[in-house]
Amino acid sequence: MDLFDYMRENTMQSEAPLASRMRPARLEEIVGQQHILGKDKLLYRAIKADKLGSVILYGPPGTGKTTIAKVIANTTSAGFTQINATTAGKKDMEAVVREAKDSLGMYGKRTILFVDEIHRFNKGQQDYLLPYVEDGTLILIGATTENPYFEVNGALLSRSIIFELKALEASDIKHLLIRALTDVEKGMGAYDAAADEEALDFLADISGGDARNALNALELGILTTERSGDGKIHITLQTASECIQKKVVRYDKNGDNHYDTISAFIKSMRGSDPDAAVFYLAKMLYAGEDIKFIARRIMICASEDVGNADPQALQVAVAAAQAVERVGMPEAQIILSQAVLYVASAPKSNAACNAVFEAMEVVKTTTTTVPSHLQDRHYGGAAQLGHGEGYLYAHDYPEHYVKQQYLPDEIVQMRFYHPTDIGYESQIAGRLDRLRSRKD
Repeated sequence: MDLFDYMRENTMQSEAPLASRMRPARLEEIVGQQHILGKDKLLYRAIKADKLGSVILYGPPGTGKTTIAKVIANTTSAGFTQINATTAGKKDMEAVVREAKDSLGMYGKRTILFVDEIHRFNKGQQDYLLPYVEDGTLILIGATTENPYFEVNGALLSRSIIFELKALEASDIKHLLIRALTDVEKGMGAYDAAADEEALDFLADISGGDARNALNALELGILTTERSGDGKIHITLQTASECIQKKVVRYDKNGDNHYDTISAFIKSMRGSDPDAAVFYLAKMLYAGEDIKFIARRIMICASEDVGNADPQALQVAVAAAQAVERVGMPEAQIILSQAVLYVASAPKSNAACNAVFEAMEVVKTTTTTVPSHLQDRHYGGAAQLGHGEGYLYAHDYPEHYVKQQYLPDEIVQMRFYHPTDIGYESQIAGRLDRLRSRKD
């Protein structure tokens, strides 16, 4: 590198956005992604040992895909080159392959090719890379925000290990913001700026797991805010809101407003008001509420407040909870909306909820004995004790039902489940009434 190249590289680095300047250079500096970068995890060990094979890094924007690639570049003894699939053509790829072959042939040195946004490559471009990945000329690192199983050539996938990156937790992003605020060499430490705790929390929450958004907002705030009387630049909640272009919603995750909002959300679903329910959903999402927390509340409501009036509601809620964990934001908001609207619009019954609560009260206050004909007889000596004697096997009778006592003698007349005449539960109630009135 000559003097001109050195000066140009340093100028570009100093003028680069904060998110780019703060990109970690070592594995130990990476925040989050411990499910793949913990010290006992495969990717961490492979990078440390410089034994990395081809990998696909898949995850939302701002979660560290390019960061991991840069760390690998700083760690490996192999050559490292990078192209972006949105701008690279066949000539660029041919040049990379030619240089990789020369490096391997003359020096025995392998080449790592980092392809950013690899899902942008068409099938022909991906096919072109395949033989060079297969024969070891290239070690491929592909980064994509799209599901690689749909967007990347199956042959390339079969020769790569896929690592899914998760949206960063708010605590991770806050840690990065504090680091950027105080780092004199790469961050904004030389500006003598201070950020209010609530401003940092807001940026960490509202960024949706994207560290780049939060860092860009912090940089903009520091560069555009005048110094106060004490000579410092103060980043307030209002400044943070303006810089990330999102309105501050009064929503403290640890305060009364959090509990008021979730209470209104649940009561709106219970009260069959889909418009109110989806409004409170939107408020929580906008404020950065954990989507897994929201999904749990929908599942509970589906069972507690809908129950057997529409058994499908719980299935929808559970499917939504599984889907949002796999998809993440922003698409998860659509899945949550579907589940919320279904549960809010469904017929309601709390009979299942009441049944277990009533039964629990009886369990607490009453001593009971399992009727002898229901007791287990699948062990030696059970027959001599009379256990299981006289039990009637329901499947041997019409409609797979036969009258016999199941409750203990002490509470034989009690009823805990009182199905309503709402929705599907009315069919359950009718069937139970008919079976109980049968004269066998």
